Amino acid sequence: MIKKIQKELRAEASKEKARELQRFFKTGPGEYAAGDKFLGAMVPQIRAAIKKCWEEITPDEARKLLESEFHEERMAALLILVKKFQKGDDKTKRKIFDLYLKNTKYVNNWDLVDLTAPQIVGGYLEGKDKSILFKLARSKSLWERRIAMLATFFFIKNGDCRAALEIAELLLGDKEDLIHKAVGWALREIGKRCGREIEEDFLNKHYKTMPRMMLRYAIEKFSGERREHYMKRASLKHPSMVK
Repeated sequence: MIKKIQKELRAEASKEKARELQRFFKTGPGEYAAGDKFLGAMVPQIRAAIKKCWEEITPDEARKLLESEFHEERMAALLILVKKFQKGDDKTKRKIFDLYLKNTKYVNNWDLVDLTAPQIVGGYLEGKDKSILFKLARSKSLWERRIAMLATFFFIKNGDCRAALEIAELLLGDKEDLIHKAVGWALREIGKRCGREIEEDFLNKHYKTMPRMMLRYAIEKFSGERREHYMKRASLKHPSMVK
């Protein structure tokens, strides 16, 4: 079945699209996904390739596909794991959760994280001890830190913002733009799902030291006047934030 998926993805491959994707996902020297390779298939094509056979593929077989040098094949493996997690019993969910965390080096771009961490990591940890998220948030790996933040979207969606706020606070000083965006996005969702007052309480404590991009994402849904309130005061406090 794995070979069938690989064959289908290669049939959809486009060299021109592969070049576009490699630029979009920053695969050049010194960029966050340096060296990653693309076939040139899009997410709808990847979903179509796994649609008829994901049930027959074991988690261990998916793990082997996850080790592929090609981004789209790693995506296919992860989407299979998401489906099997969502349909699985408790034993299967634990197996997939453990497999995921043991193989984070292959979950190595923001799209791979964003489409899987909330469902697998967040989904498994719902109602359980979440200390592993704080360990991930302190990781040297950019992708593990993003996994920590994105996993909390599962809790936020269900109206529980406590872990998300604590992890956001841990990541305030992160140097990576992809973490700034993830934290800002999480704060925006907290405002939507848990209440604007909770989000603004966090902002009022931290907006003076938050990276500008993080703040922009967090206040994206605010009124123009409210956005100006935060951006202007932050800029006055930190001249380096003024463009």
